[in-house]
Amino acid sequence: MIRLAPVDGGVTAAAGFRAAATACGIKASGLDLAIIVPDAPAAAAAVFTTNRAQAAPVIVSREHLARTGGRAAAVVVNSGCANACTGADGLLVARETAAVAAGLAGCSPEEILVASTGVIGVSLDAGRIRRGLAAAFPSLDAARHAEAARAIMTTDPFPKEAAVRLETPAGAFTVGGMAKGSGMIEPMMATMLAFVTTDARVAPPLLARALREVVDVTFNAITVDGECSTNDCAMVLAGGASGVTIDDGTYPLLVRGMRAVCERLALGIVRGGEGATKLVTVRVAGAASPADARRAAKAIANSLLCKTAIHGGDPNWGRFIAVAGRAGVAFDLDRAAVSIGPTVLFSGGAPHDERAAEAAAYLKGREIEVTVDLGAGGRDEAVVWTCDLSAEYVRINAEYRT
Repeated sequence: MIRLAPVDGGVTAAAGFRAAATACGIKASGLDLAIIVPDAPAAAAAVFTTNRAQAAPVIVSREHLARTGGRAAAVVVNSGCANACTGADGLLVARETAAVAAGLAGCSPEEILVASTGVIGVSLDAGRIRRGLAAAFPSLDAARHAEAARAIMTTDPFPKEAAVRLETPAGAFTVGGMAKGSGMIEPMMATMLAFVTTDARVAPPLLARALREVVDVTFNAITVDGECSTNDCAMVLAGGASGVTIDDGTYPLLVRGMRAVCERLALGIVRGGEGATKLVTVRVAGAASPADARRAAKAIANSLLCKTAIHGGDPNWGRFIAVAGRAGVAFDLDRAAVSIGPTVLFSGGAPHDERAAEAAAYLKGREIEVTVDLGAGGRDEAVVWTCDLSAEYVRINAEYRT
């Protein structure tokens, strides 16, 4: 029997991992530097932003994973500065960060992964990073996961952590993680960072395969504002302390555990979207292909008109039909349908406006589901999670640098 249960501990819930955090002055106040360290170099994999304007830490971490064949001895994360669009100087700072951390961890610089989040186009102070690392490394402890989760936040209203333990015939292993993200969110692998750990023993190629599979249905299935960042990344480390080995036969168990953690983190990002008041599940059915379903769901989830209607409690089903019809996928208006919660507002080419009050009452809740059937006759469907769009989102982003 396979049993999966939530546990405490976030990114250090898995045996053999420690974390630390410190305030090194990158942000005006609060924690702004976190490190995650396995007891011994671990198998590692990452998925990075598809944005062609890639930040220095993305470039450096990708290089390091390629050189080591998927091994890492530490992850260093700073908030408050993205170190993006900072040219050769930015690359030097990212590489110096890795070199300093390597000296403290007793490994090669290529075994250090780096990540940054914050304002684009601002130089990252290497001196502050250096002093922060010197302060953080001696305090590494499995109990400091919550501090690490806070240290990577920018506009996030709350930290995001998750962990599960899987009891299997082969033994028990744990998957844990932390993430940050609130605005500039439509990870296409926003300023979204995620770090996952497991004490299962996994070869790097299999770990990379699992991460890609899980990211596709979790972090790549969320959107706050349709913006893909320069710094998006999701990293996973497998230390092996549990003694459970993952191979092709037990691979689905690893995916199950990673998906449980990453889905919880992804939903946390949407719940904490800038200015968000509602978590919205967009479900698209009746698609001609999985790609059509995903494309239509993303289009609806990113529609400003749909998001503001949900925020205002307006059951304006016409906005959802209009987006589905222009999404560039197979669509048949006469067979399409729209439901807000359990209430069908449009079907068979005709509206059911007499049900509008029922739908409006449902929209007063904090968790909303909208279902659109494309009427294309297929069985494929997709789910994308988003949030409503409020005036607070505009205020936060209008004042982000000022």
